[in-house]
Amino acid sequence: MFKKTSTKWILAIASAMLLSGGVFAQNKPNVVILATGGTIAGAGADVTNSASYQSAKVPVDKLIIGLPELAKVANVRGEQVFQVGSESLRNDNLLTLGKRISALVKQDDVDGIVITHGTDTTEETAYFLNLVIKTEKPIVVVASMRPGTAMSADGPLNLYSAITVAGSKDARGKGTFVVLNDEIHSGRDVSKMINVRPNAFASPWGALGMVVEGKNYWFRKLDKRHTTNSEFDIDKIDTLPLVEIAYAGGNVNDTAYRAFANAGAKAIIHAGPGNGSVAATLVPVLQELRGKGLQIIRSSHVNAGGFVLRNGEQPDDKYDWIVAHDLNPQKARILATVALTATNDSKELQRIFMEY
Repeated sequence: MFKKTSTKWILAIASAMLLSGGVFAQNKPNVVILATGGTIAGAGADVTNSASYQSAKVPVDKLIIGLPELAKVANVRGEQVFQVGSESLRNDNLLTLGKRISALVKQDDVDGIVITHGTDTTEETAYFLNLVIKTEKPIVVVASMRPGTAMSADGPLNLYSAITVAGSKDARGKGTFVVLNDEIHSGRDVSKMINVRPNAFASPWGALGMVVEGKNYWFRKLDKRHTTNSEFDIDKIDTLPLVEIAYAGGNVNDTAYRAFANAGAKAIIHAGPGNGSVAATLVPVLQELRGKGLQIIRSSHVNAGGFVLRNGEQPDDKYDWIVAHDLNPQKARILATVALTATNDSKELQRIFMEY
């Protein structure tokens, strides 16, 4: 009698836990981790090595095994897409990653994607995905500033937060995210501001939200076109044109600009000071290159939010140049690379820079 009663109680408790989302629940979101390398998969020689280490050493299966808390918030599986430091990623890597994500988000058994990534080019990959992946499912790029072997490792909590965001229904339709240091940033806006602290990433217009103990808190929305509202589709892009960045400061000359043109660049991002300023000696050079068919895009290398006004510092209409608006040089390169797969018309390109 006692055994039968005990069995009934056990079944009743298990059923209640299933319905309430307890440990027996099968309704957790399904999140796929796509690993690319970076510091989050790095290892140092000593626990005190937080800035000197080797990146891209730990495979994704070990990252998942080393953080059993992930299983409490999602059904997680991983794929190793590649294993390189993000400073070495090339356009072909972006295409490979984007197409794999596009295939996965079409599956009913995938609710969100997390990409583990090196911090050096996190902002570029995140913006690329924000432009070309046609889905409302959350896509989260996550990284860390310190390797997992450091006593102050930030990767485990960053990854845990990224998984919770990727599996959250309230994160749907908001574009691609970068999640680090408890903050949820838009892949469009965020940039790496410093290279030795865990609070390295910031957005000039503010974070979208925060993750606190596995719960999302949202503060704003991205008012630029992205993902499902984008005119670009990774499934229709097989090659990316060459776009280069020429950094301009005091005593600048035309060497880089001419070299990039001779190398076959389709556009040059002029990373100028202030309002994308162009030195007087460079103006005729950029006019000449534009006359040869290269797109000239003025951007600002101001760290905390350069804002380039059309016809503000230069007569862009007269020279048929493009302004990057509030995009920094590296993000302007990403947008130009994607946009040039669809058009080479300067007026259309300027529209795209204002809308995205």
